[in-house]
Amino acid sequence: MLGSALIIFREVLEAALIVGIVLAATRGVPGRGIWVAGGVLGGIVGAGLVALFAEAIASAAEGFGQELFNAGILFIAVAMLTWHQVWMSRHGREMAKHMNDLGRSIQEGGTALHVLAIVVGAAILREGSEAVLFMYGMAASDNGQGSQLLAGGLLGLLGGVFCGGALYLGLLKIPAKWLFDTTGWLIILLAAGMASQAAAFLVQAGILPALGEQLWNSSAILARDSVMGRVMHTLIGYDDRPDGIQLVFYFATLFGIVGLTRFIARKPISTLNRG
Repeated sequence: MLGSALIIFREVLEAALIVGIVLAATRGVPGRGIWVAGGVLGGIVGAGLVALFAEAIASAAEGFGQELFNAGILFIAVAMLTWHQVWMSRHGREMAKHMNDLGRSIQEGGTALHVLAIVVGAAILREGSEAVLFMYGMAASDNGQGSQLLAGGLLGLLGGVFCGGALYLGLLKIPAKWLFDTTGWLIILLAAGMASQAAAFLVQAGILPALGEQLWNSSAILARDSVMGRVMHTLIGYDDRPDGIQLVFYFATLFGIVGLTRFIARKPISTLNRG
């Protein structure tokens, strides 16, 4: 029971943190609940399909299908987060000044909700598929413990959702004039961390060179598999034993999004609209 609770808690926690940031970033936007719920539902359905075809996925591409699948999902999420951040750099200042007209401002400028729904769906898909596969493996090895595994899974689910909800409520306490900057940086760090994780999967698949294996080992200070390590892994891409290529992808994504965001933010809205 404890094992299943910890596994589900860790996977749900990562997804819940991302959902909490997305909800905070779209505070006051009409219809955001429908889009986010759609992303969650799509991710759950996708995770179920992944579980059904897990063996085929794992055996694809000379046995590295799961790594390639995970990397692909992460890169899609990075692209969507980048698109959202660039969009926010164009409209965020006006939205922060006119929170009461937030819905109208977004509708006039074009909505980014479908993009964030894809991010949510990707997060649920990746974490959900891992959780399902872990639980399937535990159920296969622990005969007659189905009820305990289920109880542990439900306990972990509630714990992960609670932590994600706590982050969301904490972000809501931030004044509106700082909210977009705060969630913007969280989204940038999320994207950089996801790019780093995707690079790690490609190294495992033999597609990318490591450029230095395990540059350091900080597991004695903060293990990535610990609860706080998982939180930091999700929020800022923390890894206790990173390869060099992970740092390259992390900082390339970080500086790339920041640079593009500032470039777009300096352009007049009228110029962007003509583009």
